[in-house]
Amino acid sequence: MARIDAFLKLGSQQGCSDVHLAVGVPPMLRMHGDLLPIKFRDVRATELEGYVTEILTRSQAELFAKGHDLDFSYVSGEGGRFRVNVYRKDTGVGATFRAIPSEVPTLEKLALPPIVAKLCDFHQGMVLVTGSTGTGKSTTLAAMIDYLNQTRKLNIVSLEDPIEFVHRSKNSQVIQRELGTHIPSFAEGVRAAMREDPDVILVGELRDAETISMAMTAAETGHLVLGTLHTTSAVKTIDRIIDALPVEEREQTKSFLAQSLLAVVTQVLIKTADAHGRKAVCEVLVMTKAIAKLIQTDQSHQIPTQLQMGRDLGMQLLDQALLAAITAREVDPDDAYGYAIEKRAFQKYVTDTSMLPKVDLTSAPPPPASTSTA
Repeated sequence: MARIDAFLKLGSQQGCSDVHLAVGVPPMLRMHGDLLPIKFRDVRATELEGYVTEILTRSQAELFAKGHDLDFSYVSGEGGRFRVNVYRKDTGVGATFRAIPSEVPTLEKLALPPIVAKLCDFHQGMVLVTGSTGTGKSTTLAAMIDYLNQTRKLNIVSLEDPIEFVHRSKNSQVIQRELGTHIPSFAEGVRAAMREDPDVILVGELRDAETISMAMTAAETGHLVLGTLHTTSAVKTIDRIIDALPVEEREQTKSFLAQSLLAVVTQVLIKTADAHGRKAVCEVLVMTKAIAKLIQTDQSHQIPTQLQMGRDLGMQLLDQALLAAITAREVDPDDAYGYAIEKRAFQKYVTDTSMLPKVDLTSAPPPPASTSTA
């Protein structure tokens, strides 16, 4: 058993989402969003390099020795399956292990908006799940793939970096391919997938213009494409795609978004009200004729108004979703306040008043002088 497995086992037993190892500090666990040290001495540079080297393949060790960061999946003998990132920094080696549950979560268990399941019923077009790093995008996509796997008879090709949740074919056939192991790039993976009679193509990350262009082509030619972007709102997602492609393709890109983008689901993870977990809270855009027109006429800044008024279609702004979760006592109001865009509406729910903006009494006008009549 690799020595690093002891830390991973402890993390799994504690129910943490991530295990962090770095030189000069004790190992740390991320518990419900907070990073906490375990009771252990500070890790030395040579010690940590030894821990990491034990779990690398020969090719991974050669790449790491040349200065490359590594992304791969690792199955611990004691602690389960992990997505791993290994890197170098000023004090030496560092590593982050993201715990991957052995069972693929369902859409119901994640308590995602009902519209997410409906999006899986489409046969053609693009659905994007977006958010910052660590907001559960991969988990949401895995749940969507599992829903498709159980409810439809499809050929699903999933391109990942690295493979996280392992899907066993049920009603559908699920083919999982890993960047660097089975495919040289996401763009090449999409190009190859289109020759493999796919119904659904999952693209782990639309990280460059070539991948975005290939994914758009797949969506336009009769496939359901699921993908992710590191964007924090529906509007920013649309702007990112338009800006990522060459200027001469701008009009074509806007036309694609108007015709083939089905939805954007942007999520954050908020601490639950009991502080024993985190809940995904989502902003949802569903493409309509009105939103399509705004995209084509460069008025994407008006899209939030459409989201606000589109509740009957499953749409919602992030602030609307956060307020609903607070009033239902599903999330910690203080944590939700930190993610809110227009914070004034959330101030009455905040329990930690130190988070609220301070009122500068020195700049306030003096009260009017009192007058009295004899």
